[in-house]
Amino acid sequence: MLQLGTKVVIVADQFEQNLPVGEYGYIIAYDRNADNVFDYVLRVPSANRNFLIPDEDVELEEVLIQEEIDRIEREALIDFALATHNEELFKRIMNGDEPEQEQDLAGKEPQSPADFIRQVNLKAWI
Repeated sequence: MLQLGTKVVIVADQFEQNLPVGEYGYIIAYDRNADNVFDYVLRVPSANRNFLIPDEDVELEEVLIQEEIDRIEREALIDFALATHNEELFKRIMNGDEPEQEQDLAGKEPQSPADFIRQVNLKAWI
């Protein structure tokens, strides 16, 4: 449960209430009615209204900012790996930072940088 006064961003409109998706708001009350699907009363300053809203439709602003930072960082690392022809870094980023198995490397021949770029361009084309 989020604290009162917490700044949140509306990320969905699950019950089609014409919520201003993408706008921020502040939690001003809890809806404690057990028969109701709504969890919070949200004040949205840009709409100058209060909305009843379920927990799934809002996300903390800090969480969204951190997700965006992670996405941008990953894209920058991919661009850097491609620009510097760093195959090891590229594979580690694309495989989710999992360490490579040495057994897999023993059976494969080393790949030339030109073949690596050709393979990346082929995957990007698909």
